[in-house]
Amino acid sequence: MSIAAVASRRRWRRWLLLLLLVAVAIVAKGVWNARAEPIIRHATLTLADWPAGEPAMRVLLISDTHVAGPDMPPERLRAILGRLNKLKPDLILLAGDFHSGKNLATSHYSAAELTAPFAEAKARLGVVAVLGNHDYWFQPEPIAKGLEAAGVTVLRNTAVRRGPLIVGGADDEVTKHAKIAQTYAAMARLGAGPHILVSHSPDIVPDLPASVDAVFAGHTHCGQIALPLVGALSYASKYGDRFACGEMTDREQKIFVGAGLGTSIVPLRYGVPPDVWLVTLGPRR
Repeated sequence: MSIAAVASRRRWRRWLLLLLLVAVAIVAKGVWNARAEPIIRHATLTLADWPAGEPAMRVLLISDTHVAGPDMPPERLRAILGRLNKLKPDLILLAGDFHSGKNLATSHYSAAELTAPFAEAKARLGVVAVLGNHDYWFQPEPIAKGLEAAGVTVLRNTAVRRGPLIVGGADDEVTKHAKIAQTYAAMARLGAGPHILVSHSPDIVPDLPASVDAVFAGHTHCGQIALPLVGALSYASKYGDRFACGEMTDREQKIFVGAGLGTSIVPLRYGVPPDVWLVTLGPRR
C-alpha cells in the first residue's frame, strides 16, 4: 500500500472517530436534558362559578412520568415528588403514562415499582389520576391497582368532588377507552360547582359536548425533541400542533398541556425541558 493510501485511511479513521465522539456527545446531552429538574410553570384561572366564600385552590398537573432507565428510575421520581410537595398543592392531578414504552430503556420496572413512588405525593385534597396509552399497552389493571395502593384515586370515565371542584377523569382517548358522555354524567351527579376534566391526551377536547372550566392533559410531551429551524418532530396528536403545549384556549375551552417528566420512545430531550403546571383556581373579583 502506498504512503498516500495509508495517509488517506488514517484521515478517514480520524473523521469517523470525530463523528462517533460527536454522536456520543449529542446522545449524552439528550439524556442530560431528560434528567433536568422539571420547570414549574405557573398560571392563575379565575372562574365565574367559583363558590362564594371558598378560598382559591392550587392544582398541580404532573404527566407522563414514563418510569424507566436511564432518565426516570423510581428513586428519581420519588425524589422529584418529594420536592414538588414543597409547593403545597391543594390537589394533584396525574395525567397518565406511568409506564415508559421505551425500547431503548436501560432498566424496566414492574407495575408495582413504577407506581409506588406516588405514595410520596402529598396534597390537602389528595391525588387523582387517569391512565394513558402506554399504561393500556402495558398492564392497565396492575398499574391502576398500584396507584390505588399508593393512595391515588384513579378515575376511569367517572368523577369525584375535591373541595369545591368537581373533577372528571376521562379514560385514555388514544386507545379508545374514553367515554365522554359517561364522564359528564358522573360529573353532573355530583351537583353544582366548578368542573375540571383530566385526560391523558388533549385530543379529547374537540369531542367534548360542553366546555368545562379547564382541561388538564399531557401526552404530547410538548414535542420532546424540538430541533432548531425544524421544530418539534411530533406531538403524537391527530390535530398536529393544535394542542401542542402549555396554557391555551381552544374555542372557549381552557386547556393546560404539560411537557411531562419522563420520555417516550427514546430517553432524550432537546429544546423541550420537562415541566409541571401549578394552576391557581379561584373566584373572579
